[in-house]
Amino acid sequence: MSSFFIARPIFAWVVAIFILIAGLLALPNLPIAQYPNVAPPQISISTTYPGATPENIYQSVTRPIEDELNGVPGLIYFESTSESSGRISINVTFAPGTNIGEAQVEVQNRIARVEPRLPQAVTAQGMRVERAGTAFLMLVSLTSKDGQTDAIGLGDYMNRNVIGEIRRVPGVGSAQLFATQRSMRIWLDPAKMVGLSLTSADVISAIQAQNSQVAAGRIGATPNPIGQQISATINVQGQLSTPEQFGSIVLRANPDGSSVRLRDVARIEIGGEDYNFAARLNGQPSAAIGVQLSPTGNALATSEGVKEVMKRLSRYFPPGVEYEIPYDTSPFVEVSIEKVIHTLIEAMILVFIVMFVFLQNIRYTIIPALVVPVALAGTLGVMMVAGFSINVLTMFAMVLAIGILVDDAIVVVENVERIMMEEKLSPKEATKKAMGQIQGAIVGITLVLSAVFIPMAFFPGAVGIIYQQFSLTMVVSILFSGFLALSLTPALCGSFLKPVTHEAHAKRGPFGMFNRGFDKASHGYSSTVGKIAKRSGRFMIIYLALVIGLGWAYMRLPGSFLPNEDQGFLIVDVQRLPKPRPTVRSM
Repeated sequence: MSSFFIARPIFAWVVAIFILIAGLLALPNLPIAQYPNVAPPQISISTTYPGATPENIYQSVTRPIEDELNGVPGLIYFESTSESSGRISINVTFAPGTNIGEAQVEVQNRIARVEPRLPQAVTAQGMRVERAGTAFLMLVSLTSKDGQTDAIGLGDYMNRNVIGEIRRVPGVGSAQLFATQRSMRIWLDPAKMVGLSLTSADVISAIQAQNSQVAAGRIGATPNPIGQQISATINVQGQLSTPEQFGSIVLRANPDGSSVRLRDVARIEIGGEDYNFAARLNGQPSAAIGVQLSPTGNALATSEGVKEVMKRLSRYFPPGVEYEIPYDTSPFVEVSIEKVIHTLIEAMILVFIVMFVFLQNIRYTIIPALVVPVALAGTLGVMMVAGFSINVLTMFAMVLAIGILVDDAIVVVENVERIMMEEKLSPKEATKKAMGQIQGAIVGITLVLSAVFIPMAFFPGAVGIIYQQFSLTMVVSILFSGFLALSLTPALCGSFLKPVTHEAHAKRGPFGMFNRGFDKASHGYSSTVGKIAKRSGRFMIIYLALVIGLGWAYMRLPGSFLPNEDQGFLIVDVQRLPKPRPTVRSM
């Protein structure tokens, strides 16, 4: 293989350039996240059953849906909540690796089969099935600086004009509104209803009958009489829109001509549709949207997209209304990735310096330095195809791989240099002979290093998901390094290097001092190893003591799933406990 590329160095360059282009094209399209997506995929089902008790909600709605969900492919478990407010939420968790799109379609099909058995009030509200996220990427809030708009007004504006725009941002998995929109609220007075012998069912039936849109037809429609020259559509105001119009609804007409209207037994106002959520920012009423990232979304790009949308929409906000982003995890992700990239660049620079110090020739140093970016670019291309993301673990794998990537190239370059110096051969002939000697060793060490990291990709559970991207990134970069050591590196050595002699190798100045010091250290190391080999039993005891100490330290170290990192946020959960009832003692 190496002889083929030595004879065709241009072809080796073309292959390397193709690998480099593939990596550069994949880089801007790779999603960016702090860690790989560890949590199992989830589907969230939500609806409401107004006026029902939690027990009735579970028996008539939640339980039929749960029974229908049993048997969904990939389902691990589901958990449901039936609240006293009528809200129903079911979170369905699937096995890691399940296609979330196919799972969502299957859940929707199961719900479609059970919907005819659900109460009409639930089907009228509708069932919401969406991909559930494990954490919020950011929170966006609206506040009224002058106090002219209350929380309900802010929530209504955000629901009508903002949340839809945010949901269309690429990378947004879901957007949850922590507020309520405006709605017509009818507050019944129980005492007045009892006095007038009315029930809630009477009120509901009267509202449904007198607040409905009807088609009144057309005047002069076909078949029209002869001579009819015009046709007009009749518009009837069937649906009511103001509290006064709702107050005029007739609940009962008495034989004496009197009537009971809705305003006689209720207080009617435009209020909030739901009072289960409330948001405050710096003590002021506000409306908030929680943005969750999609499984394939780019955290940084999604955050920037949401910010751009809010900046564009803010030009049309009502007077006194402003937006803020009080919670955003993307800066921490950006800083984490940026620090790792800085480490990656620093590692490449340090590797280049160390290679130059030992090789002491810019031509010999450039060859291993060219292999590193090509191998990393090829790794990025494979990451794109495999669905990986740029995260702390994949970047750490690349940083760790840099020292391994240059090993194969250095072995090739040093062996070519040795043969040119000892046998006085041309660079091309020396390269052919050198590759014949070390080609098998390069293949062997590449396979051994790959075998070290491959088992990590098959760990079960969440640990396997975390380290899968790390291990496969390492393996892919190592394989690219081995391939380039058999193709690009020998092609460069045969066409780029110049012959060397013993006189050129014996340098003066700082490099000469370094060579003499390094040779002295090498001889000292060899002498020490020889002495240790003569006293193997004594040093085996020391080795066993070190192993025992290592095991003791391993058992003493604390364990955790992932390292704790300070993101600059403090999240507090406050629960209000009910007041204790006074104890009454009988005397």
